[in-house]
Order: sequence, then structure tokens, then C-alpha cells
Amino acid sequence: MFRIVLFEPRYRDDAIFCVLAGKDALGRVPNLNEDLLDIQKNYLDPGDMFWVALDENDRVIGTLGVQTVSPADMWLRRLFIKPQNKRTGVGSALFSYAEAFARSKNICTIHTKFAYDYSEAAQFYPSQGFVEVEPCDGCRHFVKHL
Repeated sequence: MFRIVLFEPRYRDDAIFCVLAGKDALGRVPNLNEDLLDIQKNYLDPGDMFWVALDENDRVIGTLGVQTVSPADMWLRRLFIKPQNKRTGVGSALFSYAEAFARSKNICTIHTKFAYDYSEAAQFYPSQGFVEVEPCDGCRHFVKHL
């Protein structure tokens, strides 16, 4: 069982660990993204969101941030699930929060991008209604129109 909550500073280190574990499971060298060092400043202060999925022990098992780039467009950022919690509905639950946020802000298009070899992402996003469009920054670019 898990629950989704808005990020709080007490979850910072555990959220970072979750992202690093997710990257490691994808065969990537786990590096730390600058935006994760200050989630409050990079997501919440500008009016965007960052959610964490917590297990029954209050440990972070999933993360998802959103960043609006215009009144009509939003990007998904840092959707990672701990490897042992994949395929349990955590990603879909996190995305439902992002989609509800987008609708509340009258955002029309949700974007995401990821490396070409992220096969799990290539399966997940179409299952959520995303379609692939032109590449972006050398990555696969998917959008969902609301």
C-alpha cells in the first residue's frame, strides 16, 4: 500500500535516494540532478508541484515533479519509482496527481522527454495517453493533450 503526498523537506534525502535507485536500475550511472537539491526552490516556490509516493513506513518509493513553462504547457520531471515498487500502480497514481494539477491550471499540453533506451518509459507514457512527437534535446519527446 502507498499514498501520494506533496513534497516536504523531511522527504528530501529519501526522494533523492529513490531517484538514484531508479537510475541505477535503468543501467545509468546514478548522478544527482541539480533541481533535486532544492525542490522547494525549483518546484514549489514558482507554483509548480513535486509529489512523493510513500510506503507504509513513510519511505519514498516514487517521485514526480511538474514544471509549467507557459500558461498552456507543463513538463513532467523526475518520475522515478524504486525498482522493487515498479508495476504496482505507483507511477500511474503519481501521474494522476500531475494530470489533475494540469487541469486545475487549464494547462492544455503535458510534455515529457527521456532517453531512447528507456524502454519502460516508452511503454508507460502511451498507456497514459501520450503520443510521441518530434525529438527534443536528443531525447524521445511525448505529449498528452488535455
